Amino acid sequence: MTRAYVALGSNLDDPRAQVLRGFEALARLPETGLVARSRLYRSAPWGVVEQPEFVNAAAELETRLTPRALLDALLMIERAAGRDRSGARWGPRVLDLDLVLYGQVSLHEPGLTLPHPHLHERAFVLLPLNDLAPDLEVPGHGRVREVLARADTAGCALLP
Repeated sequence: MTRAYVALGSNLDDPRAQVLRGFEALARLPETGLVARSRLYRSAPWGVVEQPEFVNAAAELETRLTPRALLDALLMIERAAGRDRSGARWGPRVLDLDLVLYGQVSLHEPGLTLPHPHLHERAFVLLPLNDLAPDLEVPGHGRVREVLARADTAGCALLP
């Protein structure tokens, strides 16, 4: 089994409910167990800023799936939720599931880079990841809690 971390986000069609349904779908993946889920956070849009705020979270998984098989499963969950990836990059989305870390794997192939290349820059991923694994190493950047301490968290807040 490999420990993997998935970032979840939504800003359309009841984002809180979309993220909660995302957790449920992750828990049903074959050869995979949902170990823990973070609290929910509100965050300002990143990239394209003229869109609704996001609800973000993170999930900790134990999986026997390969990185590519896990990514394919995440994309199927997104599609089932109504996600259409043909729109603008960083635009609004019903559900976004990003594989951000997969054990100690470093990988760069079409459509999949591990660790996620922007993980260390995104407070909306680091905050929920810190809930799950503050001492987890972000390769090349330090522990999650250390990377988070250097990140700009303006625009992010814990949801009640």
